[in-house]
Amino acid sequence: MTSSATIVVADPDLESGRKLRAFLLGKGLIVELCATGTEALAALDREPAHVVITEVTLPDTTGLALLEQIGERWPGLPVVMLAQDASVPQAVAALKAGAADFLQKPLEPEEIQYVVGKALTAVQRRVAQPPPPPSSARAGLIGASPAMRQVYATLDRASQGTATVLVRGESGTGKELIAKALHAASARAAQPFVKIDCASLPENLLESELFGYERGAFTGAVARKPGRAELADKGTLFLDEIGELSLPLQAKLLRLLQDRELERLGGTKTIKVDVRVVAATHRDLESMTERGLFRLDLFYRLNVVPLWLPPLRARREDIEVLAGHFLKECAAANGRAGIALTDEALRALRAQKWPGNVRQLQNFIERLVVLSAGLVIGEPEVRQELSRQVRFVTQPGTVSAIGASLVQPPAVDPPVSSAPAGDSGESDRILPLDLQVRAAEKLALERALKSTQHNRSKAARLLGVSRSTLYLKLKEHGLL
Repeated sequence: MTSSATIVVADPDLESGRKLRAFLLGKGLIVELCATGTEALAALDREPAHVVITEVTLPDTTGLALLEQIGERWPGLPVVMLAQDASVPQAVAALKAGAADFLQKPLEPEEIQYVVGKALTAVQRRVAQPPPPPSSARAGLIGASPAMRQVYATLDRASQGTATVLVRGESGTGKELIAKALHAASARAAQPFVKIDCASLPENLLESELFGYERGAFTGAVARKPGRAELADKGTLFLDEIGELSLPLQAKLLRLLQDRELERLGGTKTIKVDVRVVAATHRDLESMTERGLFRLDLFYRLNVVPLWLPPLRARREDIEVLAGHFLKECAAANGRAGIALTDEALRALRAQKWPGNVRQLQNFIERLVVLSAGLVIGEPEVRQELSRQVRFVTQPGTVSAIGASLVQPPAVDPPVSSAPAGDSGESDRILPLDLQVRAAEKLALERALKSTQHNRSKAARLLGVSRSTLYLKLKEHGLL
């Protein structure tokens, strides 16, 4: 476990709380022990924490209510539930509502270390990678272009059934938002929507998170845990970045899709589940099946209802309304009420191709809001900020395209030149050094993946970095 991390523990059982505090202190962690939910919230107000551990039942509230308050005020902060035998159902309900995990009393040291360590690892991953812009899901489904009207039509039809849906599109187009919209419009809307990101978890954790595990399945597994597929029973299971699944896990997922059955890790009992599966990927699954990286039978099972999300460059009619929405949202979040974009600024935004799609546009608008000096953002401010953007080719990136970008600017989204009149034009042919280094890094990553047939462990060894470092670099360069 990471030392110096702060853990807030809310446990009205002082003896149990003190034992847990002593164990965590022994691991080099900073621990704030509280007896009520009010005290826990006050502790979080005083000092940021990395993980919260709370009893299911507190003197002044419930663990589920505390989870909701924490989610609203500190999004992404992992919350672990403490449960007695009688309160395990409430802990499972909290998992469905977004809790990171739960610990069953009496507490076992190995289980504490495993669960808290996993939560801290998730925090480290989130902090280590570049912070993403606010989720496009916050904006809702916005746009009335012909391309989006086709999406809405497919969405309306798919939401009425239970068939598996495969959402495809470039990174930043809003695939998770579509999955949530499918669930919300379906007959399962009142049931759980459970997400698992197949790219963010190491392979040894992904299987246990997806299918659950039995006591003794591995070191630290001192109690039975339901998996995400089991928690999604009667609801929707969203498998994000499905193209990242290993072949052995693909076989297990195929059984779930075919028979709606699973077995927990280390178990022999077959468990029936009623889940609607929605998967998403930006990868070329057809190409992956040809190379033996993705099972053809699984592809057919997932691709029952294909739903393609258009890139932003294919729905330019929506750019102005999206920009207006994000401007209003970001202005409210940053205390810049009344800020506005001129018509010329909006036209400049529409002229861009936005290879990072809606997410890139949202991030760009937020940067304009934060950095602008006045309440009116004009075309000069937009173009100045565009000139600072790191240039990258429209997805999906290729080795040849990246190689070409080392010697000349790519054709998409050329930033406005800041060279004075009469300049030799040399800056149009040679990129700044930091951009050349970035392009070379991406080229090295692509070559390593290609030479190892996208085996990340081998690619990491080939590049002389850890697997986690490789993952962060792939995420940074849009290769996931």
